[in-house]
Amino acid sequence: MRALVFDSFGGPLEVREVPAPDPSPGGVVVRVGASGICRSDWHAWQGHDPDVVLPHVPGHELAGTVAAVGTGVRSWAVGDRVTVPFVNACGRCPQCAAGEHQVCTRQTQPGFTQWGSLAGFVALDAADVNLVAVPEALDLATAAALGCRYATAFRAVVQVGRVRPGEWVAVHGCGGVGLSAVQIAAAAGARVIAVDVSTGALDLARELGAEEVIDGGADVPAAVAGLTGGGAHLSLDALGAGVTCANSVRSLRPRGRHVQVGLLPPVEGRSAVPMDRVIALELQVLGSHGMAAHGYPELLGLIAAGRLDPRRLITRELALDDAGAALAEVGTAPGIAVVTAF
Repeated sequence: MRALVFDSFGGPLEVREVPAPDPSPGGVVVRVGASGICRSDWHAWQGHDPDVVLPHVPGHELAGTVAAVGTGVRSWAVGDRVTVPFVNACGRCPQCAAGEHQVCTRQTQPGFTQWGSLAGFVALDAADVNLVAVPEALDLATAAALGCRYATAFRAVVQVGRVRPGEWVAVHGCGGVGLSAVQIAAAAGARVIAVDVSTGALDLARELGAEEVIDGGADVPAAVAGLTGGGAHLSLDALGAGVTCANSVRSLRPRGRHVQVGLLPPVEGRSAVPMDRVIALELQVLGSHGMAAHGYPELLGLIAAGRLDPRRLITRELALDDAGAALAEVGTAPGIAVVTAF
């Protein structure tokens, strides 16, 4: 198969022929129809993830059709249209037994613990636990965008952040996750403030439902407090940086809720969370790590009903030959880039 490969961290990204995978017991191989290019893939390429072993094929936001089925798989057959969360749960540990697959202690992740989906085929583990059927009405590019950024934002805003109609929601960082959070929070009836340093990203955030926008170079907590009459009820760091994490916490009103969504790899330094403010204002500091496969029906139902439209976040469809350049430049163009030609 053709795949995007890197042999050294931060080194050349090359498309070349590599062996196609075989399905593991309980797993499947999917013919990739679409694969998003995400900031997390950039972290993998830079060597920020200790699970990545060289040489490596990145990619974890995917959709396609089942091409081969391993022994013991009961629910899936060749030809099924599927997507998958970026966390592939084992289905057997205590966390999985409690339904919390997104924090499975024995999880695997395509594009991190094993070769990923910027390739013609990808192997996925524990298919009966992790695969999600893609409705015929949903195109594979949009389904791929759900696998990490959109589904992650949905759970962060709706399930972890517990957004309510009329609340002020601040979204710090308007990349793929942040723009998804803007659309989802606005659709839930919240009043959304988008924060970013890119004018293009802020313009797209307005199109997706942001009521107000703030340049990330400003005094963000003061600006949020001024716009909301005292601070946001819910604030999300969707970028993953020390400044956006601290700004998100400082943007909250008393008893507000901060959700950390963006990755904060140790190589970039430990973030200083203003715990004095957390204590004084009785703030909640919450983490959100993807969404389990069993959480997708609610999201897919809202998409089918027209209440959510993740397709609007896809700003570029690329060929695999262009994926390396797009990965190297991730974050420089607003919206989500998806590879759809392999």
